[in-house]
Amino acid sequence: QVQLVESGGGLVQAGGSLRLSCAASGRSFSINAMGWYRQAPGKQRELVAAITSGGSTNYADSVKGRFTISRDNAKKTVYLQMNSLKPEDTAVYYCNEFSHYYSDYFEGTPSDYWGQGTQVTVSS
Repeated sequence: QVQLVESGGGLVQAGGSLRLSCAASGRSFSINAMGWYRQAPGKQRELVAAITSGGSTNYADSVKGRFTISRDNAKKTVYLQMNSLKPEDTAVYYCNEFSHYYSDYFEGTPSDYWGQGTQVTVSS
């Protein structure tokens, strides 16, 4: 299965930006939909963005207009550009692949594999 390593998190002030990267290994990356999730302390893991193999994207309402998911299949990497960050965006961010994804409904079945994630902290 695909191995995933997240990076790019850090500490930023409200209104700032970060770009997260998810480096993948394995041959399935180019054909599977990918998603970014986040989990804040005491809260459920939440799907915030998804992208299909063809480049169609979907977002949670809380991040629409601020976050952009993209992928580079040649580099086997998926990105999450986060702008206009808010303190409520503070969480550990994870990427994962979908074996099945339904873009019309923003629903899918993710892999059982989870990487270590990358911490995003938004201050002020």
